Amino acid sequence: MLDVRYKDKTYLSKYDLDVNLFSKFDLLVYDVIPVRKVFILDTNKGDKVLKKVNYRIEQLEFINCGIEYIRNNNFDRIIQFEKTKSELIYVPWKSDLYCIMNLVEGRECEYSNPVDVMLTSRAIAALHKASQGLMDKDEFKRLLAKNQQRYLSGKIIQNYKRKLDELIFFKSIATLNENKNEFDDIFLEHVQYYAENIKKSINILKGSNYYELCDEKEKIVFCHHDLAHHNILINKEEVYFLDFDYAVLDLRVHDVCNFINKAIKNFCYDIDKCRSILQGYTEINPLDDRELKVLYGMLSFPEDFYSIAKDYYTRKKQWSEEMFLSRLKKKVEYKEDRDKFLEDFKNYYNC
Repeated sequence: MLDVRYKDKTYLSKYDLDVNLFSKFDLLVYDVIPVRKVFILDTNKGDKVLKKVNYRIEQLEFINCGIEYIRNNNFDRIIQFEKTKSELIYVPWKSDLYCIMNLVEGRECEYSNPVDVMLTSRAIAALHKASQGLMDKDEFKRLLAKNQQRYLSGKIIQNYKRKLDELIFFKSIATLNENKNEFDDIFLEHVQYYAENIKKSINILKGSNYYELCDEKEKIVFCHHDLAHHNILINKEEVYFLDFDYAVLDLRVHDVCNFINKAIKNFCYDIDKCRSILQGYTEINPLDDRELKVLYGMLSFPEDFYSIAKDYYTRKKQWSEEMFLSRLKKKVEYKEDRDKFLEDFKNYYNC
């Protein structure tokens, strides 16, 4: 059944669905249903989600500390971890780490739906507001000290320079390849253009008040960092956020940029959709002109092209050649739309 129906079958097959594991959470499980990379559990305490965690306990505790702070700050439309009999949020099990969460009901956000986009932008703003003050909590400071890789404030220019170096390295790999394929050819045709994009992005950020903003605590929030449509559920106009695996502490425009990129890239880089997102966000959590300039610098970074190149040349994802090629073609096809969008953004917001 998994072979036919589920693209994540290889990952799901590594789960250990042992009743003794479930008993650690004091649950009786009647049925399990695979969905993406998790299992929905039908239990004596209602529907739950079983997740195998692929990172350290300290990172899970960091995520949970942020989530609990937000929940206690009047924003409860996020995941909640089930406690074990020992009052932990995880169970180490046969060299793996498992956690169980309450199931959130709702439908996935549709970026083609302007109402969904508006509701989500407002919800992101409310999520960020609820996380303000988190950095001052002693427990979070302790966990942050153990998870410095999740503190990104002040690091973006350095990160972009590293990514530029990586892109140039991938270029050398493709250039030296004696048996170039179609992916190599398309990549080499466009890589210099996108390398210049990264340089432009770095220069915009250098000319902004980026470091000044990073010194202002109220501008730094608990960012979701992976606002894909399937991590956003909508139920009766209420927006819920799932999967905080990649959560970081950074400027709030980090998440705004993440959401804009994901919401507009398949819609011809529609500036009106972007303006709608910013309007919805600022109605709840206003952004100042300095933040909009930094956002412009972030949006100028060619994340899509860089990501597909990295995934391909480092074989980070186990996709077929055809899948990599089709993704690359799609990303370079909207180059002109993206250029126009960035120019429109710059002019509209006086960046």
